[in-house]
Amino acid sequence: MHLLLLSNSRAPDGGYLTFCHEALAAQMNGVQKALFVPFAGVTMSWDDYTAQVQEAIAHTGVQLVGAHQDDALQQFLAGDLQAIIVGGGNTFQLLAECRQRGWLERIREVVRAGHMSYTGWSAGANLAGLTINTTNDMPIVDPQGFDALGLVPFCINPHYNNSLPPGHQGETRDQRLAEFLIANPDKQVVALPEGSWLAVKGGQAQVAGQFAAKRFAAGKPVEDLPVGTALGL
Repeated sequence: MHLLLLSNSRAPDGGYLTFCHEALAAQMNGVQKALFVPFAGVTMSWDDYTAQVQEAIAHTGVQLVGAHQDDALQQFLAGDLQAIIVGGGNTFQLLAECRQRGWLERIREVVRAGHMSYTGWSAGANLAGLTINTTNDMPIVDPQGFDALGLVPFCINPHYNNSLPPGHQGETRDQRLAEFLIANPDKQVVALPEGSWLAVKGGQAQVAGQFAAKRFAAGKPVEDLPVGTALGL
């Protein structure tokens, strides 16, 4: 498998997918056309979302085909597409639409077989894990189950930040993830701070980007995963 799982899309200066230009170019090497899955977008149309990402990855030379377009499935089945890109937004809507439209199993099959690479950020990265239970999003729709693509043998928490704003009385991110692991002690979580990602090739995932990731497992101390750390799959 060949995966690029990004925590986020916006750079601190507001640039869209600018901080990972080189990683995207490397991921898209040899790709002419890619399927873009825009279903996590809620406050903008899927046409507009596809156009926004097309502009952001213009440097790769890849042409996007939106998964919502009438001919997307035909091009996918014909083998005209070489990569899959899944944008961020609301993870519950993303999973619901992918499941309802039949894309969940199709994507899982071709990526696991190594026929197409997979790139996702935020909700798109969360979808690559075992479940979407470690998303930070509000459940605005019922996805008819939380099982995700299972491309990696753990769950992903994007936008990881354990800070607590002054005056806020809710749980920290670490506390929320601890709750998840008490309810799901058989699973692990890799938390990705913004500006960081996992690059998956073959049988390992490597932490990349600007900041260390963290691994959470039931009954174990939180483990720092510095940039360059390789995780077996």
